[in-house]
Amino acid sequence: MVLLIGIILGVVMDFFQIMVHLVVFSISFSLIFLIYKRKSTRAKLPPGKKGWPIIGETLEFAGIGQRGTPEMFIKDRMRKYSQDLFKTSMFGENMVVCCGASGHKFLFSNENKHVVTWWPRSVDQVTLSPESIENFVPEDSIKVRRAIVQYLKPEALQYFIPIMDSMAKEHLEADWSPNKQLKVFPLTMKYTFSLACRLFLSVTDPNHVARLSDIFALVINGLLCVPVNIPGTAYNRAIKAGKVIRQEFLPVIKQRKKELSENTEKVSRDFLTNTLLALNENGRFMDDMLIAANIMALIIGGHETTNTTITFVMKYLAEYPHVYSEVFKEQMEIPRSKGPNDLLNWDDIKKTKYSWNVACETLRLTPPINDFTYAGFNIPKEWKILWSPYSTHKNPE
Repeated sequence: MVLLIGIILGVVMDFFQIMVHLVVFSISFSLIFLIYKRKSTRAKLPPGKKGWPIIGETLEFAGIGQRGTPEMFIKDRMRKYSQDLFKTSMFGENMVVCCGASGHKFLFSNENKHVVTWWPRSVDQVTLSPESIENFVPEDSIKVRRAIVQYLKPEALQYFIPIMDSMAKEHLEADWSPNKQLKVFPLTMKYTFSLACRLFLSVTDPNHVARLSDIFALVINGLLCVPVNIPGTAYNRAIKAGKVIRQEFLPVIKQRKKELSENTEKVSRDFLTNTLLALNENGRFMDDMLIAANIMALIIGGHETTNTTITFVMKYLAEYPHVYSEVFKEQMEIPRSKGPNDLLNWDDIKKTKYSWNVACETLRLTPPINDFTYAGFNIPKEWKILWSPYSTHKNPE
């Protein structure tokens, strides 16, 4: 018995000795880490504050945006800290906000050099499948971006002008003409979503488009809300809706791949076909789910921004009758040189310079991110960069 107690006491003493050594080692390591960290952070960081722990200044940013003056968040900090850039913290991320034309030029001319495109994790959870997130390859994202740029060039868009025109006429006759009074935003949303389905996927069946629109509404409502993934929350509904949308797209993608592999002459000319042709290397297509996720993200972004711009164009035309008069005059000149059933073409679009200026002015007034150094400040690796169009679009200089 005494021997057993002695053995136990010996083991306990050895255990405590090991623990003492571990504690001493941990404290020493922590001190070394803190000293190193203090030295590494001596680099001059941008001025500003991060706000509350974890949430940072997210609530203030969102609150100012909901009041309809999102530029005030930027203006207040530019006035307080710097006209070039300032630091903050939002969505659980350290951020640097670039301000001014030179900052925006630096940011966009250094993509994939100093910075890469980033979305909040909550957005990735909605648009991407778990498999796509796990197997994500940055090079694939670059290829998709290149395909988008090629698709949006004027030479490529010329083909779609008559399609846009015919769909606009159908939409106006069905949803606008019968009403004496209407709400612009929901109607333009219906039109732009139908247009996106046609241009990106050649989906034209009204029932299919309506079903997709209802699902997309769930995604939009939960996309940038508080990312709490429990049943009943908007974020949970958005994740489920994202999965349904990707599943809806997969049959379309598989059928298009089959048509392309068989060299079918009736292959639809749209973004999906353009993307598949651009991304097909050595007879190998990109993963179907990743293609579906990218198309979903493109529809979300393009549909929302286009809809907002059209809505504000209508608002400004109503507020400035002399501008409306000039736009109307320019638009009515075009039908005089065309037949009653002729659709718009690229030459017609080039004649609408005043209308184009109105659209650009609308975008200006209501516009719908590695360690590196900028403006004398160090931007630490993994920090996120937010650019603000308000710091240039509403700057008289």
